[in-house]
Amino acid sequence: MNPEHYIDGFLAAVPTAQRAAYHQHAAEAARVFRKHGALEIIEAWADDVPEGKLTSMPMAVKLKQDESVVFSWIVWPSKTVRQRAMQAVMNDPDMPQNMPFDGQRLIYGGFTPLLIA
Repeated sequence: MNPEHYIDGFLAAVPTAQRAAYHQHAAEAARVFRKHGALEIIEAWADDVPEGKLTSMPMAVKLKQDESVVFSWIVWPSKTVRQRAMQAVMNDPDMPQNMPFDGQRLIYGGFTPLLIA
């Protein structure tokens, strides 16, 4: 990664029983993001994500008992590439439409690298 790269970050609550469906959805979406310039896509399923008292990932996504936290990110060559690609991704007929999670509780944002170690 270099300082010109741009990162999209995502945090979601996914029904634990839908892990395989989420994996399939993520794999299909990753192909579309790559087609439009993404360098790397990471999807990570919660393994050691503690509940907090004031803040936590489970609290952030309003996690229900039958759900798991998913933390994801996409690395782009630059913010310019990402901005152009996101419109193309949303209009791409290959982009999967049926999300196996509650999109209203999806947390996302764009980030510039601060430290690359």
